[in-house]
Amino acid sequence: MKKDIHPNYRPVVFWDLSSDYKFLTRSCVNTKESIVWEDGQEYPVYKVEVSSQSHPFYTGKNVLLDTAGRVDKFNKRYGKK
Repeated sequence: MKKDIHPNYRPVVFWDLSSDYKFLTRSCVNTKESIVWEDGQEYPVYKVEVSSQSHPFYTGKNVLLDTAGRVDKFNKRYGKK
C-alpha cells in the first residue's frame, strides 16, 4: 500500500447548529475545531446547518400545498367562461 495517499478517516462529531443536535461518526472531513464528547475524549467537530433532526422532511414539518385551491384559482383565471 502506498503511503500518504489515503485520506484521514477518523471519528468526527457533526453538530447541527439549528437544532443543537450532535452525533459522532467517522469521516474524512477536514476541521480546525474540536469538542469534548460525552465519553470525555476530544474529537474534531464539523458544524452543519441541516441534519435529520432539523430537516422538514424528517421532522414531519414539511409544508403541504393546497393543490385543490390552486387548481380552482387556475380555472377561475384561465378556465372557460
